[in-house]
This record gives sequence, C-alpha cells and structure tokens, in this order.
Amino acid sequence: MTASQPICKRNLIFAPHSTSKPKNQMIKTIFALLLVCMINIAHAQNDPKAKAILDNVSKKVKSLKSLKANFSITISGAKGAKPQTKKGTVNMKGDKYYISLSGQEIYCDTKTIWTYMKESNEVQVTSFDPNENSFTPSKLFTNFYDKEYSYKYVGEQTVGGKKVDVINLTPTNKTKQYSKVELMIDKANSVVAGGKMYEKNGNVYSYTVSGYTPNPALTDAMFIFNAKKYPKVEVVDLR
Repeated sequence: MTASQPICKRNLIFAPHSTSKPKNQMIKTIFALLLVCMINIAHAQNDPKAKAILDNVSKKVKSLKSLKANFSITISGAKGAKPQTKKGTVNMKGDKYYISLSGQEIYCDTKTIWTYMKESNEVQVTSFDPNENSFTPSKLFTNFYDKEYSYKYVGEQTVGGKKVDVINLTPTNKTKQYSKVELMIDKANSVVAGGKMYEKNGNVYSYTVSGYTPNPALTDAMFIFNAKKYPKVEVVDLR
C-alpha cells in the first residue's frame, strides 16, 4: 500500500454523559461511519462477491501496526437543511487513537478518553471500557460484527476517476439508528474510498477519504491529552 491510497476507519462510538448532547451525537454518528469501514468483516448473509472484496480490505487493515487517514464527511438533512461538511484526521496505534475533527479533538490511551471542544475550551474525561456495549477501536481487528450485518454486492461505479465496487451493509439489529451503510471499495487498491450512511431519521452522511498513510511513526504521547497546551481549559471529569 502507498500513502496515497484512501481508507476509512471502523466504527468508533463513545458517549460521555454531558449536557452537550447535539455535539456528542454528531461525533458519535461521524465516528460510527468512519470506523464501520475498517472492520474485520464476516458475513451474516453470504454474498460471495461481497465477501471476497471485503475480506481483501480486512486483510490489508489487519497487517497495519499504525495508520493515519484524512477524511471528509457531508451531512445532509431530510428536511432540506443546508448540508454540513466536516473534515478530520485519524491516527491509530494498536488500541490507542487520536482524532481531530473541526474544532474537536479526541484522545484515547486505552485507559482514558479525553474529548476536547475548542469552542468552549472544555475537555470531557471518561474511562475507556472495551467491554461496554459500544463500538470502540479495541474491537477494530476482531469479529465483533460477525452477526450484525448482511452484505450485498451492488455493482461497479466510477467515482473521482476511480473504479469502485459498491457494497451495501444492512444491520441485522433493527434498533440501530441507521438503516444502511454503503461502502465504495477502490478496485485497484482494495481499500475503502467512500460511501454513504443512511440514518432512520432521514439524515444522510456522505464520506470520502483524501489520504492514507500506513504504519506512520506515532508516539504514545500523541494519544494523551496534555492540559498544559490548553491554557484555562475546563476539565469535566465524568468517570
């Protein structure tokens, strides 16, 4: 793989309890979208062509010790609201991760999660629990999704000058907030190039990945929030 190959991250959701529900809900949905793309995929309903394509994606992802990816997500509302575009960067090393997204930063060192919001100069601190009922990077290279999705190969498209295979993922758990995830797999490189996520409330999240670096040199300090770099930051400890 090369640094120019696109990639998308698997489903990461954490939900610190706070009064900032709208912001946290958007973060949860965005990272649900990003991380669903890098799961070690197994198949609730076997579509042989989809299985072969997704297995190739998983094989590449599992070979990485660390990664960095840039992404862009556009949120379109069901009621004709003005689309919003969010851009960000994801860095991961094992179970550790650091995510920078349009005025927000999220750090995790596998023990603690820090969510920093630039606008309010506030950081929320929660405990990292890999066993809780949420989607976390600790489940990135596992078969967590063995029975949670059915997969179907839709066909081939050309997007941004690249040929992609389109695969639809439908959650078997009907209580999930989204009804379908569309993945676009770069045919030449076997990596996720983009797609869409459809929420039951009518919101549609369209995403693309502009860059990907496999196995970058990442220090452990990157995954720990350093309050000294944020003068007068308000710390909200929710542990």
